[in-house]
Amino acid sequence: MSPSDRHAQADQAGGYTDEHARSGLETPLPTLDTFPNQFPGYTIRIDHPEFTSICPKTRLPDFGTVVIEYEPDARCLELKALKLYLFGYRNLGIFQENAVNRILRDVVDAAHPVWCEVQGSFASRGGLSTTITARHER
Repeated sequence: MSPSDRHAQADQAGGYTDEHARSGLETPLPTLDTFPNQFPGYTIRIDHPEFTSICPKTRLPDFGTVVIEYEPDARCLELKALKLYLFGYRNLGIFQENAVNRILRDVVDAAHPVWCEVQGSFASRGGLSTTITARHER
């Protein structure tokens, strides 16, 4: 049986495919803007308690709180642009794990922080809640 046949069979049986796993990772989102940092050696913590995305398999919404914490180097994240960026996930089919890791990747690409941690705490679905933490250090 070929890999594509196995994926088709898994999908018919309710399984997850490689397409589900990659969903949302390269979808264009609003740009993260930055501004020049004026001080060294401090931490910024941003809480977004109304994060929403869509499960790429079930198409059901995922609700959670995303916390971005980082030590800026030369640039800081501009909050309005960050808000619009995070709102871009509302209709995006992406797994929770991928959303957290993509946010980390995009923040690091935009601001080049000394370090950054992104944590997603997602509401219970089927009796299970999930917390995902991704970290970047230079």
